[in-house]
Formats: sequence, C-alpha cells, structure tokens
Amino acid sequence: MNDADALRGHPAFLRLWVARLCSVAASQMLMVAVAWQMYDTTGSAWDLGLVGLLQFLPALALALLAGHVIDRHHRGRILALCLSLQVAVAVLLCAASLGGHAGRGLLLGISVVLGAVRAFQMPAQQALTPLLVPQALLPRALAASSAGMQGAIIAGPALGGLIYTAGAAATYGVCATLFAAATALCLTLRYSHQPPPLAPVTLDSLLAGVHFVWRHKVVLGAISLDLFAVLFGGATALLPIYAKDILHTGPWGLGVLRSAPAVGALLMSLALTRWPIHRRTGPLLMAAVAAYGLGTLAFGVSSHFAPALLALAVTGAADMVSVVIRSTLVQLETPDAMRGRVSAVNAVFVGASNQLGEFESGATAAWLGPVGSVLLGGLGTLLVAGLWLKLFPALARRDALLGGAPVLALRR
Repeated sequence: MNDADALRGHPAFLRLWVARLCSVAASQMLMVAVAWQMYDTTGSAWDLGLVGLLQFLPALALALLAGHVIDRHHRGRILALCLSLQVAVAVLLCAASLGGHAGRGLLLGISVVLGAVRAFQMPAQQALTPLLVPQALLPRALAASSAGMQGAIIAGPALGGLIYTAGAAATYGVCATLFAAATALCLTLRYSHQPPPLAPVTLDSLLAGVHFVWRHKVVLGAISLDLFAVLFGGATALLPIYAKDILHTGPWGLGVLRSAPAVGALLMSLALTRWPIHRRTGPLLMAAVAAYGLGTLAFGVSSHFAPALLALAVTGAADMVSVVIRSTLVQLETPDAMRGRVSAVNAVFVGASNQLGEFESGATAAWLGPVGSVLLGGLGTLLVAGLWLKLFPALARRDALLGGAPVLALRR
C-alpha cells in the first residue's frame, strides 16, 4: 500500500483536507475583495496597510490564550467555531455591499474580527493534523495539505477577482458558502481526545510555548528569520496599487497577481516532494531568503504584467523553501502536549510577517510611493539574511535535520 492509499484510509484527515481547501480559497477571495474595495473607496496606501495591522494586533493579544485553549479542548470544534464566525463576516460584508454601506470603518472593523478569529484558527488546524494520522504518515499528510493549500491559494484570488467583476457582494456570497462547507466538515471530525487534568491557568502555562521556542535557538533563529524577511520584503498590501495604477489592470489582474506567489510555491512544493532536502538545510534556508529579497526587488521595478508575475512567482518559490525548513524543525522538536502553545507562538511570527508586513508596506508606500516601498523592502530582506548568518551561526551551518529526516513540503 502506497502513501496515497494509506491516507485515503483516514477519512477524518481527508475531511480536514477538504475543509482547509474550502476555507483557504474563501479566505483568499475575501482578502482580494476587501483590499480592492478599500483601495477603490479610499485610494489610500495607508488604509491598505491598516487592514494588515488591524488583523495582526488582536492575533498578537490573543496568541497565548489561544495556545492554552487549543491544548485543553477539542481542536476540531475550535476550528469549526472559527470558520462559522467567518461565515458571519462574509454574510455581513455581502449585505453591506448590497446596501452600499461597506465603507472604510466597516472594512477596518472586519479586519479586527478576522485577526481575533485567526489567532485560534491557525494553531488549531496546525495542531490537529498529527492527531488524525499515524506518526509515520505525518510527513506525507503535511505534504498533501501543502499541495492542496497552494492550489487553493492559486485559485482563490484569481476566482475572487473574476467574481468581483459582478460586484463585491457576489464575491462575499461565494466566500460565505465555502466557509459554511468547511464548518460542516470540521464538525464531523472525530479523534481520541483526552482532556488534560484540570489545572489553574498560570503565567507559566501561558508562556510555556514562548519558553520552548526561546530555549531552542535553531528554531528561534528559523522562525525569526522568516518573520523579518517577509515583514520587510512582502508586497501583498501594495498589489491593488500595482494592479490599478502601475500595471493598469482591474480586479481580475489583482487576483492573478495575488495567485502568482502561490504558483511558484506550488511548483517548489512539488519539487521538494519529489526531491526532498536531506542536507545543508541551513545554507539553503539563507539562500532562499536572499532569493526572496531579489525577487521582491525585481517585482518593484516591473512596469509590465508578465515580468511582475514572474518575479512574484520567484518570491513564492523561495518562501516555500524557507517555510518548509522552519515547519519541519517545529514539527520534529515539539511534543504533542505543547503543540498548541508552540503553534500559537509560530502563528504570531507568521502573522507579524504577513499582516504587520502589510502595514509596513502601506506606511512606507505613503511616504516613498509604492515602488520605493517595495525596493526598500527587498533591500531589507537581503540585509536580514546577512545579519542572521552572524546572529544564528548554528542555524546557518545546519546540515541535516533532527535524526537526518528529509525535508518534505510542509506549509504554514
């Protein structure tokens, strides 16, 4: 029996796989619609940045609590609750768009709600997969999840941008349907759940994930490298400006631009599944971050659609190499009893790199213009790669992972 047949023998994992496919596609479509609607309404790079900041702040504030809750309660039900709240968000945006009330204040308020929900959703779904398959199948299950998510990240924005031509309400309506389907699937998940003994919530228990990451310097170096590289180098928040004002396309062009990094990531994910990384993981991690910075610089100077797509695909491929190494380190070195809290810390780093990076891009674009902001970010990423060579030499020289395990295509 091959790995694919073995995974088909675990229906709970397959239901989670489909649920994540639906929820990721819906989330990508939702963010395309919110970004275009915000820029179309205000024309402000600063407001595009605020969307990212207001998603990050509640995620940061709730991270420790989220990890504590996830380690003590049924992770499938937590995930279902998070998805059902996003159904409500999409329905609200649909109704507001139909009534002409989807203004700046509502879009910023919705960003806060999404940030709070995802503080629980991301670590819950990361910590759920190891409970649905045997340990021997975990790498292949994570690789399958990665491939599915990349497909959703490719199709979601492109489909969202296309549907948006029929109006924002149409996009939000499709999002609500997909989130509802994901919620229903997660409610059917069953696994052996043994609640831990009741114990008071203490500062030590809340901070256990932080202490774990701090003690493991290679893990700390890897996730902080990812944080600062994407924080400076990410240009996602500025894609509406590039699509509308520089590349002169519409919502469909924005959707395709948002899909381009995922195309590169999917191709790299397939390559890593076929030819997994066995050695020189540290040097490859540093090289991937440098390639991400160079791809960002190439995108920044692009004035035509095709070169811009290619540059974004390069950043996605480079980011995939960076992410798979970090994800593998975390999975190999974290015991199940700590997985929720460590995943919550990891989610803060990911959120900081993505949502806080969007704010950084919007703020610098308001000061330097979109091209200046992207170029500054690309240079910042290259600087970070050089600094981490000095700050975390053990990571930079890392050869094989724990036990010589190969790196497969895992995903955030």
